[in-house]
Amino acid sequence: MSDEPGTPERRGGESPRTGVVTSSPGRDDLAPFEDETDALLGNEAPDEEEGDGEELFGDDMENDYRPIPQLDTYDQSILDDEDQSELSVDGRVEAERAMRKRDREDGFAGGRMRRGLLYDESEEDEAAEPTASRRRRMAAERAAEREYADDDDEMIESIENLEDMKGHSVREWVSLAAPRLEIKNRFKQFLKTFCDERGENVYRTKIKQMCENNKQSLTVDYNTLANEHQVLAYFLPEAPAEMLKIFDEAAKEVVLSMFKNYERIAPDIHVRVSELPLMEDLRSLRQLHLNQLIRTGGVVTCSSGILPQLNMVKYDCVKCRFVLGPFFQGQNQELKPGSCPQCQSRGPFEINMEQTLYQNYQKIKIQESPSKVAAGRLPRSKDVVLLADLVDACKPGDEIEVTGIYRNNYDGSLNTANGFPVFATVIEANHVTKQDDKMAVTNLTDEDVREIIKLSKDEKIADRIMASIAPSIYGHDDIKRGIALALFGGVPKNPGGKHKLRGDINILLCGDPGTAKSQFLKYLEKTAIRPVFTTGQGASAVGLTAYVQRHPVTKEWTLEAGALVLADRGVCLIDEFDKMNDADRTSIHEAMEQQSISISKAGIVTSLQARCSIIAAANPIGGRYDASLTFAENVDLTEPILSRFDILCVVRDVVDPVQDEMLARFVVGSHVRHHPNGLEDEEEEDKEEENTAGESKVEQLSQEMLKKYIIYAKDKVTPNLLNMDQDKVSKMFASLRRESMITGSIPITVRHIESMIRMSEAHARMHLREYVHEDDVNMAIRVMLESFIDTQKFSVMRNMKKTFASYLSFKRDNNELLLFVLKQLVRDQVSYYKNRYRSEPDIIEIEEEDFMERARQINIHSLATFYESPLFTSNRFTHDKKRKCVIQNL
Repeated sequence: MSDEPGTPERRGGESPRTGVVTSSPGRDDLAPFEDETDALLGNEAPDEEEGDGEELFGDDMENDYRPIPQLDTYDQSILDDEDQSELSVDGRVEAERAMRKRDREDGFAGGRMRRGLLYDESEEDEAAEPTASRRRRMAAERAAEREYADDDDEMIESIENLEDMKGHSVREWVSLAAPRLEIKNRFKQFLKTFCDERGENVYRTKIKQMCENNKQSLTVDYNTLANEHQVLAYFLPEAPAEMLKIFDEAAKEVVLSMFKNYERIAPDIHVRVSELPLMEDLRSLRQLHLNQLIRTGGVVTCSSGILPQLNMVKYDCVKCRFVLGPFFQGQNQELKPGSCPQCQSRGPFEINMEQTLYQNYQKIKIQESPSKVAAGRLPRSKDVVLLADLVDACKPGDEIEVTGIYRNNYDGSLNTANGFPVFATVIEANHVTKQDDKMAVTNLTDEDVREIIKLSKDEKIADRIMASIAPSIYGHDDIKRGIALALFGGVPKNPGGKHKLRGDINILLCGDPGTAKSQFLKYLEKTAIRPVFTTGQGASAVGLTAYVQRHPVTKEWTLEAGALVLADRGVCLIDEFDKMNDADRTSIHEAMEQQSISISKAGIVTSLQARCSIIAAANPIGGRYDASLTFAENVDLTEPILSRFDILCVVRDVVDPVQDEMLARFVVGSHVRHHPNGLEDEEEEDKEEENTAGESKVEQLSQEMLKKYIIYAKDKVTPNLLNMDQDKVSKMFASLRRESMITGSIPITVRHIESMIRMSEAHARMHLREYVHEDDVNMAIRVMLESFIDTQKFSVMRNMKKTFASYLSFKRDNNELLLFVLKQLVRDQVSYYKNRYRSEPDIIEIEEEDFMERARQINIHSLATFYESPLFTSNRFTHDKKRKCVIQNL
């Protein structure tokens, strides 16, 4: 060895295996090697013949240590000769401690890092872990590293290397240690660094909100993950169980790096995957989907109780009391120890109740949504397992979307029935979303709220809402107004928990066939919140309320919810209401007024909530409504049922040539407009025809905005009755009672006062008002009077309209009133011609003075604007100023 200070150690020295001195070839022997480095490392020349090996002992073996100036110096180009300050021992120890702390925070295992020169093991978090156990752990980690030491280059991989699965399946690949660590690191980086368009860190904010609410579920958008890390999004549906376990570990580390002590609140963090792109139907699930991540939907029909499920189990040996475990229990099979490692006995073993860990377990059954079931087929159902904090995420009646793992498990009963090995399937839920949650107030954006408040300041917002109800149905303004009030609803009251008053409004549609009664119900099924549709012929008493059945597995009596219970805080739609049996119809008496259903069957005594509006449609006796009879004589419904409906809408199919023609144009235009191959110019023409057909030109709201407006109003606005005109309501009630006793029509009870109050509150909610104004009371009185007068005989109806004309004209367009009066005069003329000349006239002339006299009776004194309105001309009326008459061409 040279005495020069920069002399490196050369090839010579003792061999580690033989303990003998190795020789170094001379400079002339360097020719066979590609460079001097190979010569120094002792690599043999590629063309050297293999013989008995190199002779290490010889006469010239001391030449191995001769000085070679060319090789005994460092390359000056890589030397740093600048003066460096010497670190003190204390400074070196502090630097080593800082580097170890940094490496721990970066997630490096203790065994993977090279120890510092002055490493002192006792300095490293002695309080956190005993030295002996820490040494055992680090030794185990170093031993584990040596098992895949050859794969160290794969520990930190690029995307290309992670995608190259080297012939493994996805499930096998993600189970290997190296890919697991890479996936974990990438997902941690995704949670820490992903930002939205505004530059805000999305998942750090979500984690903060999760910890503020003491929750343990972190929802990750699949589409966002796919945009950032395609390989992770590719692995996730193929090996969901393994990937979600890695994601949970990574998410827990990120959470603990932000909140160190959060493990005391939530020992586990669960990553929930939302917005999986592909939506599967329950009936389309096949063997292909087994052990895959799927997304499906349906209606929850029943749910089990919440049970503790073994998660990590430990056993006690009965003979020596040694504690065996832990055993991590899977979903498919039970793990049991084979023998005791201390006394070698094979049992018996008892579960150690104190050290065993459990998790919440609940099983629900989802059924295909009725709208998605093909005609003539029965809806299919599937069991869903809810674990951990997903339990009680939904209840029977909710329409949900489930993202989870489609698994199979052994079912002995299926094998008994089919005679060969058959597996049952179940969905292990990872993420559950209720359809109601998608339209909840919490999901309304700030932009939506600003738009809703802006709309509420429009004076015609109530008219716009009513025009937006069932826009594909022509006319029926009274029905649309009643449905709008029912969708907003009044304010429920329960003073002191003693006397409960409902806030929901019930409506009965009754009239001639072909007047779109069922179409209104079908529209509400798509628009209302939590709608449940049923028919009178297909609904029994227990189907509407609740029924008791024996559970097929536990053999216990269980309570299943009916239509009214499923529609709690929603709308129950009953078509063909008159076709129900009397016994079935009486079962909803309590639900319509007290909004509860009392059950006392098979030892189960309970009361269920049924806080819903009931909108029913019925046909009169004989099929057609007879205007010469009272409402009670036309409809086969009892007085207790009729008094529970707030609004009665009578629909008559009156023959009117002008109205019939406009209706036909509207229907034909609607068919043409909604044809898949309809042309744009035809749509424009149809819209113009609609506007000239006498329809209101009030701008409509989109159906999406209408839903948001209703949800916001019902959740945020509770109108107060302090400013309500009580005298007006009391006088109106007294007048209605007197008229009902005289005419013998539907009975007017105290419930109708409550109905007027509910409608006043609903009208105030339309305008997002905190107090009920006089306008709201007047509108409620008008709707009540229209409902009451429409149920009268035709002869009584005309007199009552004159009596209550001041109330009925509230906020009614004068042009519509004048058109109604003018049509009455035309009908009188036509009936006169029929009786006198036995024929119908082609032209009808009405004296202007007669028309003016009728107009004065309803407090209208100017007809000029009516003569110029499109409503006047669209109904084929013309005004002859010279002759002072109004002419209509029939």
